[in-house]
Amino acid sequence: MIAFLNGYEPFIILGVIVLLFGSAQVPKLARNLGKAQKEFKDGLDEGKADAETDDEKTSADS
Repeated sequence: MIAFLNGYEPFIILGVIVLLFGSAQVPKLARNLGKAQKEFKDGLDEGKADAETDDEKTSADS
């Protein structure tokens, strides 16, 4: 995703984020994004486990 950014562009994006949210809010924003990513990954793992359980039930019924 970040492959299209080169040179000084990441610094410009970081500067815009700091201007929009303020320097005090950036760590909170990063923390919340990390939590959201972890919850999403946990949800995917849970869904995958449920799908495997359903597949086992279906194959046992056959």
